[in-house]
Amino acid sequence: MVNSMHYVILGAGPAGVTAAETIRAHDKTATLTLIGGEPEPPYSRMAIPYLLHGSINEHGTYLRQDDNHYNALNVNYKHGFAERLDPQNKQVHLKGGEAVSYDKLLLAVGASPISPPIPGADLPGVHNCWTLADAREILKLADKNAPVVLVGAGFIGSIVLEALYQRGCRLTVVEIAPRMVARMMDETAGGMLGDWCVAKGVDVVTDTRVEEISTTSGGADLAVRLSNRNLIPAKLVVMAAGVKPNTAFLDGSGVELGQGIKVNNFLETTAPDVYAAGDCCEGIDLSTGKPDMLAIQPVAVEHGRIAGKNMAGIKTPHEGSLNMNVLDTMGLISSSFGLWQGTPGGTTASLTDSSKFKYLKLNFEDDRLIGAQCVGMTDHVGMLRGLIQTGFRMGEWKDKLIESPELLREAYLAVAQGATISGPTGPRVSTPVVD
Repeated sequence: MVNSMHYVILGAGPAGVTAAETIRAHDKTATLTLIGGEPEPPYSRMAIPYLLHGSINEHGTYLRQDDNHYNALNVNYKHGFAERLDPQNKQVHLKGGEAVSYDKLLLAVGASPISPPIPGADLPGVHNCWTLADAREILKLADKNAPVVLVGAGFIGSIVLEALYQRGCRLTVVEIAPRMVARMMDETAGGMLGDWCVAKGVDVVTDTRVEEISTTSGGADLAVRLSNRNLIPAKLVVMAAGVKPNTAFLDGSGVELGQGIKVNNFLETTAPDVYAAGDCCEGIDLSTGKPDMLAIQPVAVEHGRIAGKNMAGIKTPHEGSLNMNVLDTMGLISSSFGLWQGTPGGTTASLTDSSKFKYLKLNFEDDRLIGAQCVGMTDHVGMLRGLIQTGFRMGEWKDKLIESPELLREAYLAVAQGATISGPTGPRVSTPVVD
């Protein structure tokens, strides 16, 4: 009698859940254990803002809405927190002393919020916005007209900003960078987003640090002291200062780390039969062909699917994920794609209408579109993604777009008629898909 394979997946976010489903689709008899680090059903962190502004309940954040989903797949879902990995004996040691043996293991352990060394950051009323537990605490304080300070205006911070605005909070946003979303947009786009927020009644303070958080004399509220010497009153302070991968438990395991867990193009780590996926993993950036941390949910899902196939014995290389971010900030849609900051020796075209909060920037290398930014121009999202992801040679349309970026739709339709593409895997013929 042949013993069935035991797959263990550490982490129950989008990467882990997708991997479990993929493995089960290709291996019907294996034992499959999915271990989540929180005492909740698997859920999406990106759904938490929708919970905060009341458009969904907690159940709506769950990655799979059928409560019997994991049982139906014969997936053993359990709560546990990894403390140590022992690849030599193929065991994961959990907090509390339990050792879980595996034949193949996926590390989909995600990331955790960065805690800046700010005095008072541990006071009651100061919270991250990363878990369902965080959301429950925020909901106790984020009343209509409540003064709220949001520390951080990156991608995550801007999503939280939208939710708190929808709740009717009086918002002050403090960002250490010189503009909002500095890691996904340039000065023009980030500045435009900041101006939009100010026009909507949000106080945006950039190029400024939080020096200290303290309680007021009555002890019921908070005061946030900034590096510009201003003191901001708050009932709630929400920290959104970035995240870091959950890799501390891998110390001494032999799993090689860089910014995150290093993997090959089959998402295998340096430990035998150990794979990695999602926000903890250095996957390939499609635009550069190099490992990078692309901590966005669509990439986590893609990693989970590819890792699951490889674990189940179906060799599937990861050719790269597109770095793509889309934000809805109080009705203003902004997005960035690929090498949005351009490349040395490249060519740039842009179109700006500050009075209407509209901006389009295109970055080219030779005659390929390699990156783009949009503010207030939602029609272009699918076309930009398609052109960048497939690496279309734009030919004469590159020069036309340099002169008139507003001709993007015409350019897309013209070059999408079976044109030859030169991408990471060489020339091929394809048509990009528009959502």
